[in-house]
Amino acid sequence: MQELIVDYLRRYNWYTPAIRLTDVMEILIITMIVYEIMLWIKNTKAWMLLKGLVMLGIFILFAYIFNMHTILYLARESIGVLAFAAIVVFQPELRRALEKLGEKNLLSNFSFFDKGKENQRFTDHTLEALVNACYSMGKVKTGALIVVERAIHLTEYERTGIELDCLVSEQVLLNIFEHNTPLHDGAVIIRGDRITSATCYLPLSDNMQISKSLGTRHRAALGMSEVSDAMILVVSEETGLVSLAMDGQLDRGVDPEYLTRKLAQIQNRVADGKKFAIWKGRRNDENV
Repeated sequence: MQELIVDYLRRYNWYTPAIRLTDVMEILIITMIVYEIMLWIKNTKAWMLLKGLVMLGIFILFAYIFNMHTILYLARESIGVLAFAAIVVFQPELRRALEKLGEKNLLSNFSFFDKGKENQRFTDHTLEALVNACYSMGKVKTGALIVVERAIHLTEYERTGIELDCLVSEQVLLNIFEHNTPLHDGAVIIRGDRITSATCYLPLSDNMQISKSLGTRHRAALGMSEVSDAMILVVSEETGLVSLAMDGQLDRGVDPEYLTRKLAQIQNRVADGKKFAIWKGRRNDENV
């Protein structure tokens, strides 16, 4: 039967390429890359760019069918300019896509690429202080904006505020966001167990689907979650509700159990395990 099929294909000059294992792997890799790119495009402003490119492609195809030489010439000469303009306009989205790629744990087993990461994990005391402070401020409707840093360092946003460098505690957070105090306006950035800066300015989200009832504080939290992997906690000054922003999503009116669970997830994000020590000296607690 197999010989009949091969003979039939040869008779009609059908090309049957030999499929190797590497070909299958290439197809799977390309499929995964295209799928990830489509997911990224769908969740950013690049979705509108893609629809515009499709419409432009249809227009150029129409011009090609009807031999509109001037339009085809202009299209050829404009490709480079349009590509450069797209990179400039969508620079934040491209940057976020590369940051997302860097968040993957492909190199996490090598401590050379993860230097100092252990020091950024906050303790249970910090977790408890964050939860207690948020709901204590919520009861008296004190507005607050707290950024919990994860893998991506937020140095550029720290510089917009006032440096503090103090341990996280419920009392410190309550005092910072108290009405009419010098540090209450803006965001607090937390790295590990320390408050690094206060009164920091955060980027506002330009998502048009955000509810009109949300104010600047919630838009800043959502905007920060769109440009970084940080977790942002928001206490509404109008309602006293505690909200959580992460990965471009805003969860409004969360309860203490939910907030504690989410904080515990990012606290234990790095799996406990042995790492390869590359270009790393002896630890302080090792025996000499």
